[in-house]
Amino acid sequence: MNINSKVSNDISFDDFQVQILKDYEIAVTSRECSLLGRREVLTGKAKFGIFGDGKELPQLAMARSFRNGDFRSGYYRDQTFMMALGLLTPKNFFHGLYATTDLTKDPMSGGRQMGGHFSTFSLNEDGSWKDLTKQKNSSSDISCTSGQMPRLLGLAQASKIYRNVKGLKGDKFSVNGNEVAWGTIGNASTSEGAFFETINAAGVLQVPMVISVWDDHYGISVHAKHQTTKEDISEVLSGFQRDKEKAGFEILKVKGWDYTALIHAYENAADIAREQHVPVLVHVTELTQPQGHSTSGSHERYKSEKRLEWERENDCNKRYREWILENKIATEEDLKILEKNIKKQIRTAKKEAWEEFLAPHKAQKKALVQLLDNVSNGSANKNFIIKLKNDLIAIEEPIKKDLASKARKAIRYLIGENSVEKEALVKWTQQFLADSQSKFSSHLYNELDNNALNVPEVKPTYDADAEKIDGRVILRDNFDLLFERHKEALIFGEDTGAIGDVNQGLEGLQKKYGELRVADTGIREATIIGQGIGMAMRGLRPIAEIQYLDYIFYALYTLTDDLATLLYRTVGKQKAPLIVRTRGHRLEGIWHSGSQMGGLIHLLRGMYILVPRNMTKAAGFYNTLMKGNEPALLIESLNGYRLKEPLPNNLGELCTPIGVVETVREGEDITLLSYGSTLRIVLQAAKELQEVGINAEVIDAQSLLPFDIKHDVVKSVQKTNRLLIIDEDVPGACSAYLMHEVVEKQGAYKYLDSAPQTLTSKPHRPAYATDGDYFSKPNLEDIFEKVYSIMHESDPKSFPAFI
Repeated sequence: MNINSKVSNDISFDDFQVQILKDYEIAVTSRECSLLGRREVLTGKAKFGIFGDGKELPQLAMARSFRNGDFRSGYYRDQTFMMALGLLTPKNFFHGLYATTDLTKDPMSGGRQMGGHFSTFSLNEDGSWKDLTKQKNSSSDISCTSGQMPRLLGLAQASKIYRNVKGLKGDKFSVNGNEVAWGTIGNASTSEGAFFETINAAGVLQVPMVISVWDDHYGISVHAKHQTTKEDISEVLSGFQRDKEKAGFEILKVKGWDYTALIHAYENAADIAREQHVPVLVHVTELTQPQGHSTSGSHERYKSEKRLEWERENDCNKRYREWILENKIATEEDLKILEKNIKKQIRTAKKEAWEEFLAPHKAQKKALVQLLDNVSNGSANKNFIIKLKNDLIAIEEPIKKDLASKARKAIRYLIGENSVEKEALVKWTQQFLADSQSKFSSHLYNELDNNALNVPEVKPTYDADAEKIDGRVILRDNFDLLFERHKEALIFGEDTGAIGDVNQGLEGLQKKYGELRVADTGIREATIIGQGIGMAMRGLRPIAEIQYLDYIFYALYTLTDDLATLLYRTVGKQKAPLIVRTRGHRLEGIWHSGSQMGGLIHLLRGMYILVPRNMTKAAGFYNTLMKGNEPALLIESLNGYRLKEPLPNNLGELCTPIGVVETVREGEDITLLSYGSTLRIVLQAAKELQEVGINAEVIDAQSLLPFDIKHDVVKSVQKTNRLLIIDEDVPGACSAYLMHEVVEKQGAYKYLDSAPQTLTSKPHRPAYATDGDYFSKPNLEDIFEKVYSIMHESDPKSFPAFI
């Protein structure tokens, strides 16, 4: 497709005519893809379909104002926009629908996401950044309604940073901050909190953002009267409209079938955002949804005949066609020929995509049929294997599951048999499973050599007369060195700037590095994370601060749905190395002593989760992460900022290894595994246990995701033959995860002389104050008595019961 058409305000009539017809061609192409896509789902070739029909015209207009370097953060209706930019072909569209696991055929996600989720490549094969200023960019979509909004804020803020922070080199990411971040959202999804949080934050920050609301008056079956006050989001947001005295949004409203008005609206929106860094809301009304929400239902069930008739008459493609004819830009015959050719092209693209999807499966089927035939001849279970072979032959359009299932079942019938033919079948099956599994499971984490796991440890070193200082000073001075050495580093959060965070770990740094690099934000956790994601996707190295771990749940949907899955869902083609800084563990009761690690380690797979026991370890983790390229959640010990630690003389250089445990006390009788603030209590308990003849080995987990990649804990258990995991999470949470890692994954069960046990908090959140902590979470006496009881059970003579 020609994507270099000029805008309408500086071209001749002949060129304008070419542009109009090219846009009509794209609109019809997109619509035909939607119509045929729905049929493919209903015939069973595709699992699910959700399409952009009815939204074609405004997306064409938006595409006209979208430039190289710009970023899109949208949702699953934007296929026309991607086609208009030349980033999505009809064949790509169908490969996405079929979930083809070939990134060259489905460049949006290699079959990992359902169709309609769009992205572009930001990274080269070696993991280095492409020059994002020389291409049109789309951040990878997620299905969750309004989930694209927080990230949009960060994509826009990056332009502000690149324009205003002196000495920052962003050659591959920005040209003087002139890039616009373009967001799209359905009218119903504007009811979500993430939308309002983003709108408010964008108005405060004044960033170059254009948000388009595609308004077809419904959210699946729910009418706008149930979604939006006054049934009009731009009217609701009218208080955000900027004026001469106060900054805010520019709000534009335009009908979705009015081509010329749409072109002018988007040119205006782009100019305002790009030049003035003012956010713009474009409310596109009177849109339709010709096939309903998705392939899972029919809109005839909930729309009146009057509404359906209105939608047929006001379909944007239909109105556009009428406008072309009225203005004599083309004749009826011209358009019919064009439409006929497009339908033929789309049918051909669909057919070719399906054949390409099936081709490798058919080849693998042929090979497997031959293997089954070979192995059946000498098997006692020949008849069963032949039936499997014939069942496979009968599958005319096989998928990977069919091949894997038949091969694995055949091997069952060969148990106890040995032959060259069986060996060939087993080898083929193992290779097929490995190859197929990688297409669905690779790139959860960075698999290249530049990942943070390969950053070598640099231990803290000390002067002979090193003084002991508050832990927060170690953090502060290390951050100072990081910001000095990494011009692309910045940090932001609630109370992060002026006062240097609530625990003074950033004291004085805003004054030194400026309000853009060390910044205060509003109380809005989801968009704090969104700022970090978007800026990290544009080459910056943000640290997003969530004031307390307990508050991270207000941002959890952004972390789990977007950040943790980004590398995975793009098959390694986009990254956001965001560091999330927070503090938790013990101290101030229900909402200020967060230790809900069990939920986080499962919901945030794709991120590192680090739990340093002191601020020197935390500083080392920050240094390590800045040398890597992965997102991480780092939880500082809330009660450790005022504890004294010796001052290292290599701040800024020391690096705490990720995924490596540390044995902080040697012992022979029992292995005690813990982390964070609780580890200090475990160490004290170990000293008191020594008084009764129990020599405990204490291991600091340090890193929960990943955990103990060198398998050092099992080496300890091999020596002590006993294991106790102490965790301040609720029963069955993080302690169960660690037990699985050590006993099952590392195989520690082979060396145990006593049952492995856990000591956790009570099943409730901790009550307030010192007594609340003592009676809610594992205390020193709990640990002592638990270890003693394990030793008593093993050797009651040496350790008689004391109760």
